[in-house]
Amino acid sequence: MSINVYAIATPFVIALALGEFVYCVAKRNGYYSFQDSIASVGTAVLNQCVNVAVALLMLPLFTLLGQLAPWKIDVASPWALLGLFLGVDFLFYWFHRFGHRTNIGWAAHSPHHSTEELNYAVALRASVTQRIFSFLFYWPLVVIGFSPEAVLAMVAFHLVLQFIPHTRVIPKLPRWIESWLNTPSHHRVHHARNDLYIDKNYAGFLIIWDKMFGTYADETEECSYGVTSPPNTWDPTVINFQFWGKLFSDAVKTRSGWDRLRLWVMPTGWRPSDLPARESTPWKRDGVEVKFQSTELPNIRGYLVFQMIASMPFMLLVSHHASPLVGWQKLMLSVLFWGMATAWGGMMESKRWGLPLEMARVFAMGGAVTLWLVQAGAPLSWRALTVGWLAVTLVWISVARASSRSPSPVARGMS
Repeated sequence: MSINVYAIATPFVIALALGEFVYCVAKRNGYYSFQDSIASVGTAVLNQCVNVAVALLMLPLFTLLGQLAPWKIDVASPWALLGLFLGVDFLFYWFHRFGHRTNIGWAAHSPHHSTEELNYAVALRASVTQRIFSFLFYWPLVVIGFSPEAVLAMVAFHLVLQFIPHTRVIPKLPRWIESWLNTPSHHRVHHARNDLYIDKNYAGFLIIWDKMFGTYADETEECSYGVTSPPNTWDPTVINFQFWGKLFSDAVKTRSGWDRLRLWVMPTGWRPSDLPARESTPWKRDGVEVKFQSTELPNIRGYLVFQMIASMPFMLLVSHHASPLVGWQKLMLSVLFWGMATAWGGMMESKRWGLPLEMARVFAMGGAVTLWLVQAGAPLSWRALTVGWLAVTLVWISVARASSRSPSPVARGMS
Protein backbone atom coordinates (compact mmCIF):
# COMPACT_ATOMS: atom_id res chain seq x y z
CA MET A 1 0.00 0.00 0.00
CA SER A 2 1.87 3.04 -1.26
CA ILE A 3 -0.32 5.67 0.40
CA ASN A 4 -1.09 5.75 4.10
CA VAL A 5 -4.57 7.21 4.57
CA TYR A 6 -3.99 7.62 8.31
CA ALA A 7 -1.03 9.92 7.73
CA ILE A 8 -2.84 11.95 5.07
CA ALA A 9 -5.87 12.42 7.36
CA THR A 10 -3.76 13.48 10.36
CA PRO A 11 -3.94 17.27 9.64
CA PHE A 12 -7.75 17.06 9.34
CA VAL A 13 -8.03 15.09 12.58
CA ILE A 14 -5.73 17.47 14.47
CA ALA A 15 -7.60 20.53 13.17
CA LEU A 16 -10.97 19.09 14.21
CA ALA A 17 -9.68 18.16 17.66
CA LEU A 18 -8.11 21.60 18.20
CA GLY A 19 -11.30 23.29 17.04
CA GLU A 20 -13.40 21.32 19.50
CA PHE A 21 -10.90 21.93 22.30
CA VAL A 22 -10.87 25.71 21.75
CA TYR A 23 -14.66 25.75 21.64
CA CYS A 24 -14.94 23.75 24.88
CA VAL A 25 -12.44 26.00 26.65
CA ALA A 26 -14.33 29.09 25.51
CA LYS A 27 -17.64 27.59 26.67
CA ARG A 28 -16.08 26.21 29.89
CA ASN A 29 -18.26 23.13 29.55
CA GLY A 30 -15.75 20.75 31.17
CA TYR A 31 -15.75 18.34 28.22
CA TYR A 32 -11.95 18.05 28.29
CA SER A 33 -9.87 16.70 31.16
CA PHE A 34 -6.16 17.49 30.96
CA GLN A 35 -4.86 14.18 32.28
CA ASP A 36 -7.28 12.06 30.29
CA SER A 37 -6.50 13.98 27.09
CA ILE A 38 -2.74 13.56 27.48
CA ALA A 39 -3.18 9.83 28.10
CA SER A 40 -5.41 9.55 25.04
CA VAL A 41 -2.95 11.34 22.75
CA GLY A 42 -0.07 9.22 24.03
CA THR A 43 -2.04 6.06 23.31
CA ALA A 44 -3.04 7.42 19.89
CA VAL A 45 0.60 7.85 18.86
CA LEU A 46 1.25 4.21 19.74
CA ASN A 47 -1.79 3.08 17.80
CA GLN A 48 -0.78 5.01 14.68
CA CYS A 49 2.56 3.20 14.71
CA VAL A 50 0.79 -0.16 15.01
CA ASN A 51 -1.67 0.68 12.19
CA VAL A 52 1.16 0.86 9.67
CA ALA A 53 2.78 -2.38 10.81
CA VAL A 54 -0.49 -4.33 10.76
CA ALA A 55 -1.49 -3.01 7.33
CA LEU A 56 1.88 -4.06 5.92
CA LEU A 57 1.47 -7.52 7.48
CA MET A 58 -2.07 -7.93 6.17
CA LEU A 59 -1.30 -6.85 2.60
CA PRO A 60 0.50 -10.11 1.63
CA LEU A 61 -2.29 -12.19 3.20
CA PHE A 62 -4.97 -10.23 1.38
CA THR A 63 -3.00 -10.51 -1.86
CA LEU A 64 -2.93 -14.29 -1.47
CA LEU A 65 -6.66 -14.42 -0.80
CA GLY A 66 -7.27 -12.17 -3.78
CA GLN A 67 -6.08 -14.95 -6.05
CA LEU A 68 -9.28 -16.83 -5.13
CA ALA A 69 -11.49 -14.05 -6.50
CA PRO A 70 -13.53 -15.16 -9.57
CA TRP A 71 -13.22 -11.65 -11.06
CA LYS A 72 -11.68 -8.25 -10.34
CA ILE A 73 -13.80 -5.26 -9.35
CA ASP A 74 -12.50 -1.92 -10.62
CA VAL A 75 -13.01 0.73 -7.93
CA ALA A 76 -12.64 3.43 -10.56
CA SER A 77 -16.39 2.97 -10.97
CA PRO A 78 -18.39 5.12 -8.51
CA TRP A 79 -20.82 2.24 -7.97
CA ALA A 80 -18.00 -0.17 -7.17
CA LEU A 81 -16.49 2.36 -4.76
CA LEU A 82 -19.87 2.78 -3.05
CA GLY A 83 -20.23 -0.99 -2.85
CA LEU A 84 -16.80 -1.30 -1.22
CA PHE A 85 -17.68 1.40 1.30
CA LEU A 86 -20.97 -0.28 2.22
CA GLY A 87 -19.21 -3.63 2.48
CA VAL A 88 -16.62 -2.20 4.87
CA ASP A 89 -19.36 -0.51 6.90
CA PHE A 90 -21.39 -3.74 7.17
CA LEU A 91 -18.41 -5.87 8.16
CA PHE A 92 -17.29 -3.22 10.64
CA TYR A 93 -20.62 -3.56 12.43
CA TRP A 94 -19.95 -7.27 13.02
CA PHE A 95 -16.32 -6.68 13.95
CA HIS A 96 -17.42 -4.02 16.44
CA ARG A 97 -20.12 -6.29 17.84
CA PHE A 98 -17.54 -9.08 18.19
CA GLY A 99 -15.35 -6.61 20.09
CA HIS A 100 -18.05 -6.08 22.70
CA ARG A 101 -19.66 -9.51 22.93
CA THR A 102 -16.65 -11.86 23.30
CA ASN A 103 -13.88 -11.98 25.87
CA ILE A 104 -11.04 -11.84 23.35
CA GLY A 105 -12.79 -9.14 21.34
CA TRP A 106 -13.32 -7.00 24.44
CA ALA A 107 -9.68 -7.48 25.47
CA ALA A 108 -8.68 -5.95 22.14
CA HIS A 109 -11.35 -3.23 22.01
CA SER A 110 -11.82 -2.10 25.63
CA PRO A 111 -8.88 0.38 25.71
CA HIS A 112 -10.90 2.64 23.42
CA HIS A 113 -13.68 2.70 26.03
CA SER A 114 -11.41 3.03 29.07
CA THR A 115 -11.61 6.83 29.16
CA GLU A 116 -14.31 8.52 31.24
CA GLU A 117 -14.70 11.42 28.81
CA LEU A 118 -16.03 11.74 25.26
CA ASN A 119 -14.33 14.18 22.91
CA TYR A 120 -12.01 14.15 19.93
CA ALA A 121 -9.01 13.30 22.10
CA VAL A 122 -10.92 10.21 23.21
CA ALA A 123 -11.53 9.30 19.56
CA LEU A 124 -7.77 8.96 19.20
CA ARG A 125 -7.43 6.46 22.06
CA ALA A 126 -7.46 3.08 20.35
CA SER A 127 -6.10 -0.31 21.27
CA VAL A 128 -2.77 -1.46 19.89
CA THR A 129 -4.14 -5.02 19.55
CA GLN A 130 -7.53 -4.23 18.01
CA ARG A 131 -6.30 -3.45 14.50
CA ILE A 132 -5.21 -7.06 13.90
CA PHE A 133 -8.73 -8.31 14.58
CA SER A 134 -10.34 -5.62 12.45
CA PHE A 135 -8.41 -6.53 9.31
CA LEU A 136 -9.30 -10.20 9.77
CA PHE A 137 -12.96 -9.29 9.32
CA TYR A 138 -12.52 -7.66 5.92
CA TRP A 139 -11.08 -10.58 3.92
CA PRO A 140 -14.42 -11.43 2.19
CA LEU A 141 -14.16 -8.18 0.25
CA VAL A 142 -10.87 -9.35 -1.25
CA VAL A 143 -12.29 -12.77 -2.08
CA ILE A 144 -15.20 -11.27 -4.05
CA GLY A 145 -12.86 -9.21 -6.21
CA PHE A 146 -11.79 -5.93 -4.60
CA SER A 147 -8.04 -5.35 -4.63
CA PRO A 148 -6.20 -5.64 -1.28
CA GLU A 149 -4.90 -2.08 -1.64
CA ALA A 150 -8.42 -0.74 -2.20
CA VAL A 151 -9.81 -2.64 0.79
CA LEU A 152 -7.07 -1.51 3.18
CA ALA A 153 -7.39 2.08 1.99
CA MET A 154 -11.18 2.02 2.41
CA VAL A 155 -10.85 0.52 5.91
CA ALA A 156 -8.55 3.39 6.81
CA PHE A 157 -10.89 5.99 5.29
CA HIS A 158 -13.85 4.44 7.13
CA LEU A 159 -11.93 4.61 10.41
CA VAL A 160 -11.15 8.29 9.87
CA LEU A 161 -14.87 9.02 9.32
CA GLN A 162 -15.63 7.42 12.68
CA PHE A 163 -13.61 10.14 14.35
CA ILE A 164 -16.41 12.66 13.72
CA PRO A 165 -19.18 11.23 16.01
CA HIS A 166 -16.92 11.23 19.10
CA THR A 167 -18.22 14.51 20.51
CA ARG A 168 -20.65 15.99 23.02
CA VAL A 169 -20.62 19.36 21.28
CA ILE A 170 -23.00 18.38 18.48
CA PRO A 171 -26.59 17.88 19.78
CA LYS A 172 -29.19 15.56 18.33
CA LEU A 173 -29.72 16.20 14.65
CA PRO A 174 -33.03 16.26 12.75
CA ARG A 175 -34.83 12.91 12.76
CA TRP A 176 -34.35 12.37 9.04
CA ILE A 177 -30.57 12.37 9.63
CA GLU A 178 -30.65 10.44 12.90
CA SER A 179 -32.71 7.71 11.20
CA TRP A 180 -29.85 6.46 8.99
CA LEU A 181 -26.55 8.09 10.01
CA ASN A 182 -24.39 7.16 13.00
CA THR A 183 -24.57 10.61 14.58
CA PRO A 184 -22.78 11.91 17.68
CA SER A 185 -25.97 11.23 19.66
CA HIS A 186 -25.93 7.57 18.66
CA HIS A 187 -22.24 7.24 19.43
CA ARG A 188 -22.58 8.89 22.83
CA VAL A 189 -24.92 6.02 23.67
CA HIS A 190 -22.31 3.53 22.50
CA HIS A 191 -19.61 5.00 24.78
CA ALA A 192 -21.87 5.20 27.82
CA ARG A 193 -21.76 2.76 30.74
CA ASN A 194 -25.37 3.37 31.78
CA ASP A 195 -27.20 0.06 32.14
CA LEU A 196 -29.64 1.23 29.47
CA TYR A 197 -26.88 1.81 26.92
CA ILE A 198 -24.40 -1.05 27.37
CA ASP A 199 -23.69 -3.00 24.16
CA LYS A 200 -25.69 -0.69 21.90
CA ASN A 201 -25.05 1.19 18.64
CA TYR A 202 -22.10 -0.64 17.06
CA ALA A 203 -22.48 1.17 13.73
CA GLY A 204 -19.57 2.81 11.97
CA PHE A 205 -21.27 5.07 9.43
CA LEU A 206 -24.84 3.80 8.95
CA ILE A 207 -26.96 3.26 12.08
CA ILE A 208 -29.33 1.09 10.02
CA TRP A 209 -27.29 -2.04 10.87
CA ASP A 210 -28.11 -1.63 14.58
CA LYS A 211 -31.78 -1.15 13.77
CA MET A 212 -31.77 -4.24 11.54
CA PHE A 213 -30.02 -6.51 14.07
CA GLY A 214 -31.61 -5.32 17.33
CA THR A 215 -28.74 -3.41 18.93
CA TYR A 216 -30.06 0.14 18.61
CA ALA A 217 -30.77 2.49 21.54
CA ASP A 218 -31.81 6.12 21.43
CA GLU A 219 -30.16 8.76 23.64
CA THR A 220 -32.81 9.35 26.29
CA GLU A 221 -30.83 9.95 29.49
CA GLU A 222 -27.53 11.65 30.29
CA CYS A 223 -24.53 9.47 29.46
CA SER A 224 -21.81 8.39 31.87
CA TYR A 225 -18.74 7.47 29.84
CA GLY A 226 -16.21 4.70 30.33
CA VAL A 227 -16.18 1.05 31.35
CA THR A 228 -17.78 -0.47 34.43
CA SER A 229 -14.33 -1.56 35.67
CA PRO A 230 -12.12 1.46 34.89
CA PRO A 231 -8.32 0.95 34.85
CA ASN A 232 -7.79 3.99 37.12
CA THR A 233 -4.36 4.74 35.69
CA TRP A 234 -2.77 6.67 32.84
CA ASP A 235 -0.24 3.90 32.14
CA PRO A 236 -0.64 2.82 28.46
CA THR A 237 0.46 -0.74 29.22
CA VAL A 238 -2.29 -1.20 31.80
CA ILE A 239 -4.84 0.58 29.58
CA ASN A 240 -4.02 -1.68 26.62
CA PHE A 241 -3.56 -4.99 28.40
CA GLN A 242 -5.74 -4.83 31.53
CA PHE A 243 -8.39 -7.26 30.26
CA TRP A 244 -5.86 -9.43 28.44
CA GLY A 245 -4.17 -9.92 31.82
CA LYS A 246 -7.45 -10.97 33.40
CA LEU A 247 -8.10 -13.55 30.66
CA PHE A 248 -4.60 -15.03 30.87
CA SER A 249 -4.95 -15.18 34.66
CA ASP A 250 -8.24 -17.09 34.34
CA ALA A 251 -6.70 -19.46 31.80
CA VAL A 252 -3.88 -20.27 34.23
CA LYS A 253 -6.06 -20.60 37.34
CA THR A 254 -8.87 -22.77 35.98
CA ARG A 255 -8.54 -26.54 36.37
CA SER A 256 -10.74 -27.21 33.34
CA GLY A 257 -8.87 -27.71 30.08
CA TRP A 258 -12.08 -27.14 28.10
CA ASP A 259 -12.78 -23.86 29.90
CA ARG A 260 -9.18 -22.82 29.31
CA LEU A 261 -9.77 -23.12 25.56
CA ARG A 262 -13.27 -21.66 25.25
CA LEU A 263 -12.69 -18.82 27.70
CA TRP A 264 -11.48 -16.57 24.89
CA VAL A 265 -14.56 -16.77 22.68
CA MET A 266 -17.20 -16.88 25.40
CA PRO A 267 -19.43 -13.84 26.07
CA THR A 268 -17.68 -10.87 27.64
CA GLY A 269 -17.22 -11.31 31.38
CA TRP A 270 -17.70 -15.09 31.34
CA ARG A 271 -15.35 -17.00 33.66
CA PRO A 272 -14.70 -20.72 34.19
CA SER A 273 -17.14 -22.31 36.67
CA ASP A 274 -14.37 -23.06 39.20
CA LEU A 275 -13.47 -19.36 39.47
CA PRO A 276 -15.48 -16.77 41.42
CA ALA A 277 -17.32 -13.89 39.74
CA ARG A 278 -15.00 -11.03 38.92
CA GLU A 279 -15.32 -7.99 41.16
CA SER A 280 -15.97 -4.67 39.45
CA THR A 281 -14.04 -1.49 40.17
CA PRO A 282 -16.59 0.96 41.59
CA TRP A 283 -17.17 4.05 39.49
CA LYS A 284 -19.92 5.51 41.68
CA ARG A 285 -19.81 6.78 45.23
CA ASP A 286 -23.17 7.15 46.96
CA GLY A 287 -24.81 6.90 43.56
CA VAL A 288 -22.68 9.69 42.06
CA GLU A 289 -20.17 9.18 39.24
CA VAL A 290 -16.55 9.57 40.40
CA LYS A 291 -13.93 9.94 37.67
CA PHE A 292 -10.31 8.91 38.18
CA GLN A 293 -7.93 11.70 39.16
CA SER A 294 -4.28 11.61 40.15
CA THR A 295 -1.73 13.89 41.79
CA GLU A 296 0.70 15.00 39.10
CA LEU A 297 4.20 16.39 39.37
CA PRO A 298 4.24 20.17 39.91
CA ASN A 299 4.51 22.50 36.91
CA ILE A 300 4.33 19.59 34.48
CA ARG A 301 1.35 20.58 32.36
CA GLY A 302 3.12 23.02 30.09
CA TYR A 303 5.85 20.47 29.46
CA LEU A 304 3.36 17.73 28.57
CA VAL A 305 1.48 20.01 26.18
CA PHE A 306 4.77 20.90 24.48
CA GLN A 307 5.70 17.22 24.15
CA MET A 308 2.24 16.29 22.92
CA ILE A 309 2.56 18.80 20.06
CA ALA A 310 6.17 17.80 19.35
CA SER A 311 5.24 14.10 19.17
CA MET A 312 3.14 14.62 16.00
CA PRO A 313 6.01 15.12 13.51
CA PHE A 314 7.92 12.28 15.16
CA MET A 315 4.85 10.07 14.73
CA LEU A 316 4.80 10.89 11.00
CA LEU A 317 8.35 9.53 10.76
CA VAL A 318 6.78 6.16 11.56
CA SER A 319 3.38 6.39 9.87
CA HIS A 320 3.89 8.51 6.75
CA HIS A 321 4.59 6.77 3.44
CA ALA A 322 7.27 9.37 2.59
CA SER A 323 9.25 8.87 5.82
CA PRO A 324 13.04 8.63 5.30
CA LEU A 325 13.28 5.95 8.03
CA VAL A 326 13.57 2.24 7.24
CA GLY A 327 11.62 -0.57 8.90
CA TRP A 328 13.82 -1.33 11.91
CA GLN A 329 14.21 2.39 12.64
CA LYS A 330 10.43 2.81 12.67
CA LEU A 331 10.17 -0.15 15.03
CA MET A 332 12.75 1.33 17.42
CA LEU A 333 11.02 4.71 17.31
CA SER A 334 7.71 3.00 18.13
CA VAL A 335 9.32 1.42 21.21
CA LEU A 336 10.52 4.86 22.28
CA PHE A 337 6.97 6.16 21.82
CA TRP A 338 5.80 3.50 24.25
CA GLY A 339 8.36 4.74 26.74
CA MET A 340 7.12 8.29 26.10
CA ALA A 341 3.47 7.47 26.84
CA THR A 342 4.50 5.45 29.90
CA ALA A 343 6.62 8.32 31.22
CA TRP A 344 3.76 10.79 30.71
CA GLY A 345 1.45 8.53 32.69
CA GLY A 346 4.05 8.18 35.43
CA MET A 347 4.52 11.95 35.70
CA MET A 348 0.75 12.47 35.90
CA GLU A 349 0.62 9.98 38.77
CA SER A 350 3.77 11.36 40.49
CA LYS A 351 5.64 8.08 40.07
CA ARG A 352 9.30 8.27 41.10
CA TRP A 353 10.38 6.70 37.83
CA GLY A 354 8.37 9.10 35.63
CA LEU A 355 10.96 11.84 35.08
CA PRO A 356 14.01 9.51 34.82
CA LEU A 357 12.19 7.44 32.20
CA GLU A 358 11.25 10.60 30.30
CA MET A 359 14.88 11.79 30.37
CA ALA A 360 16.08 8.45 29.01
CA ARG A 361 13.39 8.53 26.31
CA VAL A 362 14.28 12.09 25.28
CA PHE A 363 18.02 11.37 25.01
CA ALA A 364 17.41 8.15 23.07
CA MET A 365 14.81 9.61 20.71
CA GLY A 366 16.68 12.87 20.10
CA GLY A 367 19.98 11.15 19.45
CA ALA A 368 18.60 8.32 17.33
CA VAL A 369 16.34 10.47 15.15
CA THR A 370 19.09 13.03 14.54
CA LEU A 371 21.50 10.26 13.51
CA TRP A 372 18.94 8.56 11.27
CA LEU A 373 18.01 11.81 9.55
CA VAL A 374 21.69 12.53 8.86
CA GLN A 375 22.20 9.03 7.45
CA ALA A 376 19.10 9.40 5.26
CA GLY A 377 20.26 12.76 3.93
CA ALA A 378 17.14 14.50 5.24
CA PRO A 379 16.91 18.31 4.88
CA LEU A 380 19.03 20.29 7.32
CA SER A 381 15.88 21.98 8.67
CA TRP A 382 14.56 18.60 9.90
CA ARG A 383 17.76 17.93 11.81
CA ALA A 384 17.78 21.45 13.23
CA LEU A 385 14.20 21.05 14.49
CA THR A 386 15.10 17.76 16.19
CA VAL A 387 18.11 19.27 17.91
CA GLY A 388 16.05 22.32 18.94
CA TRP A 389 13.34 20.07 20.41
CA LEU A 390 15.99 18.12 22.32
CA ALA A 391 17.57 21.28 23.76
CA VAL A 392 14.26 22.80 24.88
CA THR A 393 13.17 19.49 26.39
CA LEU A 394 16.33 19.02 28.42
CA VAL A 395 16.10 22.54 29.84
CA TRP A 396 12.44 21.99 30.74
CA ILE A 397 13.17 18.65 32.41
CA SER A 398 16.00 20.18 34.44
CA VAL A 399 13.63 22.86 35.75
CA ALA A 400 10.96 20.25 36.48
CA ARG A 401 13.41 18.06 38.42
CA ALA A 402 14.49 21.03 40.50
CA SER A 403 10.87 21.85 41.25
CA SER A 404 10.05 18.25 42.17
CA ARG A 405 12.71 18.21 44.90
CA SER A 406 10.91 20.93 46.84
CA PRO A 407 7.63 20.38 48.75
CA SER A 408 4.60 21.15 46.63
CA PRO A 409 0.88 21.30 47.18
CA VAL A 410 -1.38 18.62 45.74
CA ALA A 411 -1.65 19.20 42.02
CA ARG A 412 -4.94 19.87 40.41
CA GLY A 413 -6.58 16.68 39.15
CA MET A 414 -9.07 17.74 36.52
CA SER A 415 -9.42 20.95 34.62
